[in-house]
Amino acid sequence: MKVWIDILTPKQALFFMNLSLKLEKQGHQVIRTSRHYREVNQLLRIKGLKTKVIGEHGGKNLYKKLVLSAERVVGLATLIKRIVPDIAISFSSIEASRVAFGLSIPHYCVSDSPHAEAASKLTIPLSKKLFTPFIIPKKAWIKYGISKENIIHYRALDPITWLKNFKLDENILLKLNLEKDKPIVTVRPEESFAAYLLNKKSVINETIHLLSKKIDAQIVILPRYQEQMNFLRKEFKEKNVKVISKVVDGASLLALSSVFIGAGGTMNAEAALIGTPTISCFPSKPTYIEKFLIKQNLIKRSLNPETIVKLTLKFIEDKNIKDGILRRAKKLTSIMEDPTEVILEKILEK
Repeated sequence: MKVWIDILTPKQALFFMNLSLKLEKQGHQVIRTSRHYREVNQLLRIKGLKTKVIGEHGGKNLYKKLVLSAERVVGLATLIKRIVPDIAISFSSIEASRVAFGLSIPHYCVSDSPHAEAASKLTIPLSKKLFTPFIIPKKAWIKYGISKENIIHYRALDPITWLKNFKLDENILLKLNLEKDKPIVTVRPEESFAAYLLNKKSVINETIHLLSKKIDAQIVILPRYQEQMNFLRKEFKEKNVKVISKVVDGASLLALSSVFIGAGGTMNAEAALIGTPTISCFPSKPTYIEKFLIKQNLIKRSLNPETIVKLTLKFIEDKNIKDGILRRAKKLTSIMEDPTEVILEKILEK
């Protein structure tokens, strides 16, 4: 069987890497496509996954998003018409779902983001099946035009896919020139180019400035885009702030961090499941995933920079807090399954 997988983000690269390898191990042919995106391209190279790069992201500009998406559809259609895969799989890739639908190829969608309305409206109705975490009710998806019979839950959160066999690499500290015996606060900015976050106010910059002044710690920032990186490097000249330019072993860095502060979704969940004290400053309404992790007492949420700094200091000073979070994280992850196993079983039923 020929399987086409479209990979658009670092999270998708990690998630679909496992699925790709399992398919290839069973003798299936996997065609991977992506787009020009700094983190994704670097990560795919590091993992040794051959991928055809077609098109690019449109950034914040709505007109540019539309035009570049249309151009990517043409590029993908040209490739896929020649390859003729049996099925297509993506994380709500607008271009992949449109090309698959247009060429009569069954599209299997994976998503944990019903809050991403624009992408969901353009992909869910064109999908044969939707795979989603068990904590997201089917009613959250039905409004996008898919029947509940075609929604398949897996008993896990997405990061479990690559955390199941996670091996800590302490060399990450050496690579980033970080001291093991000094607190590390890792920060991940918001996905500012995402349609669902356009015009949303971020508290990340103010928070980092306060952290650098009030807490004796190493502050590590993981930017998403080149534009973000350039801005952050100009914005933060403090000696205790590092803006990382290359893709790193995120799981190892999170595991060795004293605290993680995230304005996104995936790394928040990843840090929480690893057992690292996590503060979410996601600049929109809490997602299903975030609400669940807050309820499990694995994440704290605040959009107030002063409160975030106080929480960070509390997490650093009280080691019992981290021990408790680690215990709860281990208990939760022990009952989770590998989502790629669920997906693999269903697509092979075709």
